[in-house]
Amino acid sequence: MKNLLKLNTIDKGVLFMLLSALIGALNGAVAKYLSQSMDAIEIVFYRNLIGVLIVLYSFKKFSVSIDTSKLHLLFLRGVFGALAMVLFFYTIATIPLGEAVVLNKTSPFFVTILAYYLMKESITLRIFFALIIGFIGIIFIMKPFGVEISIEHIFGVLGGFFAACAYATIKKIKDIYDARVIMLSFMTVGVLIPLGLFLFTPYVHFKIHTDIFIWALIVFMAIISTASQWFLTRAYSISRASIIGVVSYSNIPFAIGFGVILGDSLPDLYTFLGIVLIVIGGILVSKKSSK
Repeated sequence: MKNLLKLNTIDKGVLFMLLSALIGALNGAVAKYLSQSMDAIEIVFYRNLIGVLIVLYSFKKFSVSIDTSKLHLLFLRGVFGALAMVLFFYTIATIPLGEAVVLNKTSPFFVTILAYYLMKESITLRIFFALIIGFIGIIFIMKPFGVEISIEHIFGVLGGFFAACAYATIKKIKDIYDARVIMLSFMTVGVLIPLGLFLFTPYVHFKIHTDIFIWALIVFMAIISTASQWFLTRAYSISRASIIGVVSYSNIPFAIGFGVILGDSLPDLYTFLGIVLIVIGGILVSKKSSK
């Protein structure tokens, strides 16, 4: 930290956001690697179970009171966040890592739309065109040109939508609940959903894993995802949201790079154009959000 204080010519918020983007992309790469050995639902279950234990331990060190007046919104945040994570991890396991991350980055567009309908926030002509640009980018990535649209890509967009729902809910409860309580809500639901699918449906099967390396990766993923969230929070707390929102898109090239290392092919022309359009639209929406 002393060294960071000396970097007067560098925006520390940008540095924190770059670290968050890099670690977040690494987290996705670890999840994709684990998907070769276990189901995506299993990864979500174990990742959230460890996260719950970490948060509960933090309560032991620094206690917090829980307001019961908005528990329904806290529960909704948990459901939306858990669904977003399940869909994101599923797309990571089934499509190239870069594409999965890009589709998840559509959440700012959905946040803008939800803010218009639920919070009566206005949408200017510029933001309207930004939304159009972003959704054209989604079409390029899904490539429905005379072929059947991939269900995996649809799930990726749904993941972005549920993430937006979670963000919109956070706006309602961020001043009521401690950040750890909000994290605990979606992590707990993120444990219960996979467990319910395992116990009551034939679609999810948990395996007994004896490979220590697999468990080490699960713990590592839980730790770095927590670190990514911390850097993200710090970035937004010390720098302008418009700048940080733009820098956050750096996780796309990071994710593409990690994906190629894991065996993904480089994006084709349509996918590349889709990425560019989503980034442009997202930057325009981020500027609107900062105002």
